[in-house]
Amino acid sequence: MTTVRARLRGWASAGWHAWRSSLQLRIGAITMLVAGVVVVVVSVVLFQQISTQLLTVKRAAAIDQAQAGVAYAQSQVSGIVTGDAASVRSTLARTVRELQSRNGEAGNFDTALVYRTGDIARPVASRQYLYPDLPAELTAAVDDGTQVWQYALVDDESLRAVPTLLIGAPVPIDGQSGEQVDLYYAFPLDQEQQTLSLVRSTVAISGIALTLFVVGIGVLVTRLVVDPVRRAASSAQRLAAGQLEERLVVNGEDDLARLATSFNAMADSLQKQITQLEGLSQLQQRFTSDVSHELRTPLTTVQMAAEVLHESRADFDPHVARSAELLYAEVNRFELMLSDLLEISRYDAGAAQLEAEPTALAPLLGRVVEDMSSLADRLGCRLEVRTPDRPVIAEIDARRVLRVLRNLVGNAVEHGAGRPVELTLAANRTAAAVTVRDHGIGLDSEEAQHVFDRFWRADPARVRTVGGSGLGLSISLEDARLHGGWLQVWGQPDQGAQFRLTLPLTAGAELTGSPLPLRPVVVRRPRSPR
Repeated sequence: MTTVRARLRGWASAGWHAWRSSLQLRIGAITMLVAGVVVVVVSVVLFQQISTQLLTVKRAAAIDQAQAGVAYAQSQVSGIVTGDAASVRSTLARTVRELQSRNGEAGNFDTALVYRTGDIARPVASRQYLYPDLPAELTAAVDDGTQVWQYALVDDESLRAVPTLLIGAPVPIDGQSGEQVDLYYAFPLDQEQQTLSLVRSTVAISGIALTLFVVGIGVLVTRLVVDPVRRAASSAQRLAAGQLEERLVVNGEDDLARLATSFNAMADSLQKQITQLEGLSQLQQRFTSDVSHELRTPLTTVQMAAEVLHESRADFDPHVARSAELLYAEVNRFELMLSDLLEISRYDAGAAQLEAEPTALAPLLGRVVEDMSSLADRLGCRLEVRTPDRPVIAEIDARRVLRVLRNLVGNAVEHGAGRPVELTLAANRTAAAVTVRDHGIGLDSEEAQHVFDRFWRADPARVRTVGGSGLGLSISLEDARLHGGWLQVWGQPDQGAQFRLTLPLTAGAELTGSPLPLRPVVVRRPRSPR
């Protein structure tokens, strides 16, 4: 049962996918449904009209024949000898034979004459058991002196029930009181039934053929429209994949040709702009790399001179010593910025390479805490670390992951307003994650969208305590992507922020989830003013 259900779900899913992905299938199915409904309605109406007309003509001819039969029977039985039973039966039999020999437009029929004296009925029929099969309501109406007709199932000679048109009428006679002669006609409708069956089959086959024909036309017309659109979609995908030379073939001057022409014009424009942007990007990357390398030598000389002055500041006047300290700090900051520029230029040039090897993440997190403890003590911040009992080992580039964690912890300490910073490590079967949570000023949704932008600052007037270059989070994001991982942020104003680094345990594996939530489980909401 489970296998059958799974198979049915698979078929349903495949059908739904085909329905959503194929415009031609949807148009064909909708056309078939609409055409089928129209054909069914028209067929039903047409069949009802044919059936009604056929039975109406049959009934009119049968009534005319019955009226003629009543006149003939009246002429034959008017002088019937009522007292002689043999004479009555002979007269009735002769009249029935004569009536049977009179062909009419209503087709085949059977007749019955009934002679009544009081409650005694003496029937004579062209076929045995015809009179007993007549409906009681029909004979009762005729006994009351009314000419009536009725549809009923009457057994034929082979005792097979056949739809039959029955007509009964009293025959006026000059007899004594209490004597009455009734005439009955039975017109089998088997030929009409065969005709209606043939009409029904013809209408059904014609309707199916017409539906398939309409669906075929709809599918053909749809294909003539959809195929160029599919080719345009395929060309657009190849163009998006980087094949800038992709173009559509233009045939004719119709709307699809104008679409192809517009697509080709758009592709030409995109190719020109992308080529220009690639040239500018390469020029910018080369400029950044060249400037960074060219600055390296004079910066080293200035840094050595600044170190000499910084070490000898005790021999200088106070204002000169302070200048030496500022010079030393700014030269170090400039050296850090230059290193970050070189690193980001490697990412832009696609030259960054991952040197992954199995590494225990808990000791790596401990190194980060040890490196950042002096800054945390200086700002009055406590670092809280939570790691699992089992070791978490992942194939990573330890140097790059260490740099990411230092950036995250440094930012958390700097913006944590002296409150504790929580570092959490967790892992599942495929991924490991580290969250860095602070309870400081936080981020709003707009700031969270730009926090990884280069040189972006939430508040330009805010002074950096750590003295970063403004590229730390951008480089951290590139380091995470180089590992095939995620670097994400959550924040709320006055609620702090939480960064989550998720890395695959195996280098090159694809992430499907993270073992830690991005949003903290408990978020302290600001109290409303009283």
